[in-house]
Amino acid sequence: MLEIVENLSESNPMMGLRGCRLGLTYPEINEMQVRAIFEACCDLTKEGHKIQPWIMIPLIGHINELKTAKATLVSVAEQVMQEKGIKLDYKFGTMIEIPRAALTAKEVATEAEFFSYGTNDLTQMTFGYSRDDAEGKFLKNYVEQKILPWNPFVTLDFNGVGRLIEMSINEGREVNSSLVGGICGEHGGDPDSVKYAHKIGLNYVSCSPYRVPQARLAAAQAVIECKKTAKV
Repeated sequence: MLEIVENLSESNPMMGLRGCRLGLTYPEINEMQVRAIFEACCDLTKEGHKIQPWIMIPLIGHINELKTAKATLVSVAEQVMQEKGIKLDYKFGTMIEIPRAALTAKEVATEAEFFSYGTNDLTQMTFGYSRDDAEGKFLKNYVEQKILPWNPFVTLDFNGVGRLIEMSINEGREVNSSLVGGICGEHGGDPDSVKYAHKIGLNYVSCSPYRVPQARLAAAQAVIECKKTAKV
């Protein structure tokens, strides 16, 4: 076991064996997780709760990663529902965290029922910044020297990362009109980022619990501001 752990050590784990890559390398991990999710959902449904699980396959960069993982996981989901005698209304989608996934959104949308934008990783990958290192070493200076207008890990970079999100959700909906899009990560609790998400037509934002009140307020303000603009 120790030898396996040592062999899995990576010099840059943020770009290594994680996300869908881990599940494709060790399929039993994904299968275990999906079985657990669907068993729990079926049990709760029997108790009278209304459950609609959405399963996200993370960190894809190529459509074939999503296709391969989804095919296996749909099979597990159907098997569990058959065992439990319960039929759930479920969705399989993906997290868009790698620029290539955003750039090939038309392909990805043929397999995904929703796009959840992991903006922390998408920002890292787009800027080429390691968040853990950049924030403690040079980002503060960049903002103070006006090299960057703000910390892109706090407020979304609208012209770069935001453009990838807007382009990909629009192109995805060209081939899948029912495609749902949303932001997950700390940007989902930032007021300016929430308003941008509403502006480009995303359906939801998610964030850490303590930022939910702020996110709800920003979402309400975004709707009101859009209505005022429309009237003008």
